[in-house]
Amino acid sequence: MPLVRVGTSPIDRQGLFAATDIPRGTRIVEYHGEKISKDESARRLAQYNVYIVYFNEQYDLDGETLANTARYINHSCDPNCTVEHTAETIWIVALKHIQAGEELSCNYGFDARDYEKFPCRCGAPICCGYILGREYWGFLPAPSPSAPLSAEEAGASPDT
Repeated sequence: MPLVRVGTSPIDRQGLFAATDIPRGTRIVEYHGEKISKDESARRLAQYNVYIVYFNEQYDLDGETLANTARYINHSCDPNCTVEHTAETIWIVALKHIQAGEELSCNYGFDARDYEKFPCRCGAPICCGYILGREYWGFLPAPSPSAPLSAEEAGASPDT
């Protein structure tokens, strides 16, 4: 039985949802894509390809293919998943227990460059308003969020 399904998302058109309860620490879905050089990655990013993810110092993955179910995971300022890199793969991993039907989310970790171009619609109580790594929130001109740490940053306890 698959752990995820694609469905209509309140965050951004389509999203990835838990098809069943998923325990904390579970490798949920692998991020599939074409391994491309950093130069090719820059070229494709300039053409607004939003499915490119960091793989290692030499390569990125272009997950634009429809075979890549993980591409539907949306950003959240308070994510329930994280990205785990191995030498050969990228996995979406549960940061906490996720209930069947719950939307999966990761913090995309964008840097502060051109942050205004990337508004966030995650709806989390601690949302900073932009798709931005938490380490950059203090650089925003608006009052710096003094929200509690996300589950990822707090190292969610095994019973959450």
